[in-house]
Amino acid sequence: MTRLQTLPVSLQKSIQNRSLLKVISGLNNFNPELVFRISKAAGLGGADLLDIACEPKLVEQALEASNIPVCVSSVEPNLFPDAVKAGASIIEIGNFDSFYPDGRFFSAEEVLSLAVESRRILPEIVLSVTVPHILPLDSQAQLALDLVDIGADLIQTEGGTSSRPISPGTLGLIEKASPTLAGAFAIAAALKESNHDVPVICASGLSEVTVPMAISIGANGVGIGSAVNKLNNELAMIATVKGLRKALDSFKLVSTIN
Repeated sequence: MTRLQTLPVSLQKSIQNRSLLKVISGLNNFNPELVFRISKAAGLGGADLLDIACEPKLVEQALEASNIPVCVSSVEPNLFPDAVKAGASIIEIGNFDSFYPDGRFFSAEEVLSLAVESRRILPEIVLSVTVPHILPLDSQAQLALDLVDIGADLIQTEGGTSSRPISPGTLGLIEKASPTLAGAFAIAAALKESNHDVPVICASGLSEVTVPMAISIGANGVGIGSAVNKLNNELAMIATVKGLRKALDSFKLVSTIN
């Protein structure tokens, strides 16, 4: 049995069906009230997975509020065990976007080292690793292959917070998502060419316009952060998650028909 088969059946199906919707509250978001609102919105809106900061009490709170599986994100592997004991189903190295404004960047070697340590500490837990978008695309693809070789179960992309769209409307939304879409395409292609059946999650900077694009270029799912967690009220959060869920499901329906 693979580690992915230890996940809740509903989560396994969303990955296999390439329709995973993950809502990200933020690696550095330790605000209990905000995490609760985001968690509740994720559950009510139809998300499959919730990605929160690595803190046991937040895990317990998020599970209660959302009733969906929880992933915890950190760049400190030693924090993962307590979060898993609290109920987290997945551990994740990254997302790194929140560090860039402070001038903190992660090299391929550092990410690989963090993943190796995480796998050593928790050998049986599903491990997701974010590939830094600051790397050239060929280096992103190579890092993904190296991560799979040391035991990563999921690969995630990023790039939205560093993107600077210049156009309004739909074109601007596509420009916003271009770094993470490019990374997802390069990584998914490299994994396929190397016969690695490892899911890719395209995250950061996505919208209802671009989540179908992520699936069409090879991703198994999408991660949505600021589009939800920057909103000021719970109803708006729920509506946004529902809109994203609809965009994903509509695309999958059309793909199945065709």
